[in-house]
Amino acid sequence: MSKSMKRVLAALEMHGIVPDIHEVGQARTAQEAADAVGCHLDQIAKSILFAAADDPHRLVLFLTAGGNLVDGDKAGTISGTVLQRADAQAVRQVTGFAIGGVAPLGHLTPPVAYFDPRLLEFDVVWAAAGTPRHVFPIAPKTLLELTGAQEGHFV
Repeated sequence: MSKSMKRVLAALEMHGIVPDIHEVGQARTAQEAADAVGCHLDQIAKSILFAAADDPHRLVLFLTAGGNLVDGDKAGTISGTVLQRADAQAVRQVTGFAIGGVAPLGHLTPPVAYFDPRLLEFDVVWAAAGTPRHVFPIAPKTLLELTGAQEGHFV
């Protein structure tokens, strides 16, 4: 088991959640992950990271429904920061995760986070478990609480 997945498991267990990790193979898209677990595309909780333009190591996390795209301008407005695409190396250094496997929790340095209200329309959502091949189910309200994210409209 990877160090990244161990951090996600520990974060879930710390909050009394028994992790239920599923392997989805090489799911390169949210649709492939949804197909692998048999859920609606928007039940995939994507973890999208942007970097502050003035400090590429200050990351901002946007948790969004699988079918949604984060609008960079809206994301910048809601975060009060000019944002740019996060560099893969900075993502790895700051979060401890590789792009494609960024979990919503278990980060080395927890980022400021924002939460897409679309996710709250479901009983269960699926999030990356620290690798590009593993996901876990969680109630969206629980995910919102565990991440300390703020609800916002950024899509």
